[in-house]
Amino acid sequence: MKKFAVIFFTIVMLAGLSACGNEETEVLQTENADVEQEKITLDWYVNYSWFATPWGENLVSKAITEETGVNVHFVTPIGNETEKLNALIASDTLPDMITLGYWEPQVDEMIDKDMVFALNELADTYAPQFWEVTDETAVNWYTREDGNIYAYPNSSISPKDLEENASIGSNQTFLVRKDIYTAIGSPDMTTPEGFMEAVKKAAEMFPEAEGKPLVPIGAHCFDNEGNVSFDKFLMNFLAVPWEKDGKLYDRYTDAEYVKWLKMFRQLGEEGYLATDIFVDTRTQMEEKLAEGRYFCMLYQYTDMLSQQKVLYENDPDKVYIAVEGPRNANGDAPTLSCTSVSGWTVTLISKNCKDPKRAIEFMSYLMGEEGQKTIFLGVEGETYDVVDKKAIVKSEVKELLDTDRIAYDTLYGADNAYWMLQDLVMQQKWQQTSSPAEEQLKEWSRKYVVYNGQYETVFPAGSESAIAQDKITTLWSETLPQLLLAPTEEEFDTIFAAFIAERDALGYAKVMEDGTEYMIEAKKKLGLME
Repeated sequence: MKKFAVIFFTIVMLAGLSACGNEETEVLQTENADVEQEKITLDWYVNYSWFATPWGENLVSKAITEETGVNVHFVTPIGNETEKLNALIASDTLPDMITLGYWEPQVDEMIDKDMVFALNELADTYAPQFWEVTDETAVNWYTREDGNIYAYPNSSISPKDLEENASIGSNQTFLVRKDIYTAIGSPDMTTPEGFMEAVKKAAEMFPEAEGKPLVPIGAHCFDNEGNVSFDKFLMNFLAVPWEKDGKLYDRYTDAEYVKWLKMFRQLGEEGYLATDIFVDTRTQMEEKLAEGRYFCMLYQYTDMLSQQKVLYENDPDKVYIAVEGPRNANGDAPTLSCTSVSGWTVTLISKNCKDPKRAIEFMSYLMGEEGQKTIFLGVEGETYDVVDKKAIVKSEVKELLDTDRIAYDTLYGADNAYWMLQDLVMQQKWQQTSSPAEEQLKEWSRKYVVYNGQYETVFPAGSESAIAQDKITTLWSETLPQLLLAPTEEEFDTIFAAFIAERDALGYAKVMEDGTEYMIEAKKKLGLME
C-alpha cells in the first residue's frame, strides 16, 4: 500500500508539473503572440504641404494596419517645406520615418549627420524580406561609398524596365482644351509661327472661359528652380540634347530653345502671357484647370487628372487633350523623360525611431506584392473582385475615383493615395482600363518616352559643385520671368547675356565638368556605357 501510495503521489506530482509546464508554455506563447501583434504608431514625415490624406479612416489604411499592426501618424509641413524640414533636423526631432524628394540636400545632410539608419543593416538584422522586395538596380543606385543604403525610392524605373514595359510613358504633355482647339481648326502648333497664330486665334475667339478670362498659355508654378514648363519640358519637346561628344551639353544656350523662349516673350509683349501664371500657386492653378480656363500648356498630365475628370463629367468636349507641341526646326520627335531609377521621393528611417524593427518590416511589407496590391487596388471583395484570375475594380468604386478623388481617398484610399513607396513597374500587372478622361493623355506620350536618368546630377551636399549649382539654379529662377516679361527682344538679349556672365562667374564650368563625371559613373551603374 505504501509503495502504491508513493507511486500514485509521484504520478500526480508529475502530472501537475506537466500541467504547469504546459500552462506556462501556453502563457509564454500567448504573450509572444501579443508582442508580435502589438499595435504601434509610427510618425511619418512627408515633405509636401499639399499631402492631406490621413491614415486610419479609409479602407486601405485600416486593412494595412490590421495586417501589420502598424498605425501611421502623418506629419506634413504647413507652408514652406524646407523651413519645416530644416527645423526638424536642427532640433534633432525627426519623426520615425521621413519622405522627401530624392534631390533635396537634406537627404545627404541627414545621412552625414548620422541621423538615419542604414536600411541594409536593419534589413539584415530584422527584415531579410527587404531584399526580396527591393529592386537590384535601385539598391545599387542608392548604395553609397560606405556600402550602405540609407534611402529607398518610390516610382523608380530603370532603363531595363522601360525597355521591357511598352505601357510606360512620360507624364510630360502638351495639352490643349479640346473644344477651343477644334474650333480654331486644330492648327499645327509645332513651329513658333504656328504656335503664336493658334494662341492669338484662341484668345480672340474665346476671350472668356466659363464666364472668366481665358488664360491663353498655362504652365507649372514658378518656383526657386525656375519653371519646368518653360525650361526642362520645353527643352525635351525640342529634343535638345543632354550631351555632345561625351560631355554634358549646355541646354540653356541651345539655339532652338532660345528661339522658342523669344517666341514666348513676344507673346508676352503682345499681352498673351497672363500675369496669373507668374504668381499662381498650385491650388489656384487647380481651380483654373477645373474651370477649363487655360487654352494650352506644357504640363505633367498626372498633376491635373482630378480636374480633368471634373471637366469630363461636366462636358466631355471641354476636356484637355494631348497634341503635337513644340518641335525643333528639323521636326525631330520629342525626347520626353519618364521617371528614372532615382524615382520621385525617397524614404528613410530616423535614428529617433521608436521601433526600427517594426519600421523596416513595415517598409518591406509596403514594398512587397501584398502591400503594393493593397495600395493600388484596395481590398478584394470591397474595392475589386477577381474574375478569371484578373483583378477588376468594382464599377461603383471606379466611378467614384473618376468623379471625386477626395471622396474616393476618404472612403477607400487605394489607387496610390499612399504613394510614398509605390512601385509603378510592379503595379503594371494590375492596371485597369483608364477612364475616357485620362486614357488619351496616358497613351499619347508612350511613343516619345526615353530614359534620361543618367543626366539627373545630384552633387554631394556641401560640395563645391553643389553650392555652385544651387546658386546658378537660384539665378535662373530669377532670370526666367525677366526673360519672358522683357519688353523687347534687345532687352531679352541683354538679360540673357547677363545671366550667362554671372552663371560663369559662379562656377558653371566646374559644375559641367563634375556633372560629366557624374554622368559617366551613372551610365556605368545603369549599364548604359557602350
